[in-house]
Amino acid sequence: MFFDFFENMLLVMGSPVQKVEADNDQLLVDRARLGDRHSFDLLVLKYQSRLLSLISRLVSSQSDALDVLQDTFVKAYRSLNTFRGESAFYTWLYRIAVNNAKNHLATRAKESRDISVDDEGSSELSVLQDLAAPEEEAGAEELQLAILHSIERLPEDLKQALTFRELEGMSYDEIALAMHCPIGTVRSRIFRARDHVVQEISQKFPGTFSSSSSQK
Repeated sequence: MFFDFFENMLLVMGSPVQKVEADNDQLLVDRARLGDRHSFDLLVLKYQSRLLSLISRLVSSQSDALDVLQDTFVKAYRSLNTFRGESAFYTWLYRIAVNNAKNHLATRAKESRDISVDDEGSSELSVLQDLAAPEEEAGAEELQLAILHSIERLPEDLKQALTFRELEGMSYDEIALAMHCPIGTVRSRIFRARDHVVQEISQKFPGTFSSSSSQK
């Protein structure tokens, strides 16, 4: 699907329930900083399914997605002292996960371009024959990265609306409530965001999207 890709989901902290949740997360973070590994395990249990769903939309291989997920939590644990509570803890994790996924895609694209088979590499031939052509793999990874970067450059209101809809799977009603704006505004923002990304990517990768892609 076109918008299986991404970025910076800023959670709205306005409701009492969200405030309580944020306070609970901060308490667990504070305990984890003091060496309470169980508190961090509770955060992992709370958010691992949600993060895996996100990462799986960016990284096609399930085993690779699990590796990215694990690396995300490892980096988060090692960087707990940098979490200041200025955003929701999930937002902080989200950014780490997305950056890890982007790095994974970039590495895969480079590895695909660098793959070569010569007479001395005959022992690897049976494995390589099971893979898609390296140029096709590289092209797919590069396309994903281009879409991610295009979404990153969107104005914040467009990027947030698009992320809520395409990544989080929220309804227009839910997005309107979260963004404190009318449904018509939500539809307009999503349309403009999609149109911008489609136009930008179509210039770099002609024929990627049909003429109606931005209308869906």
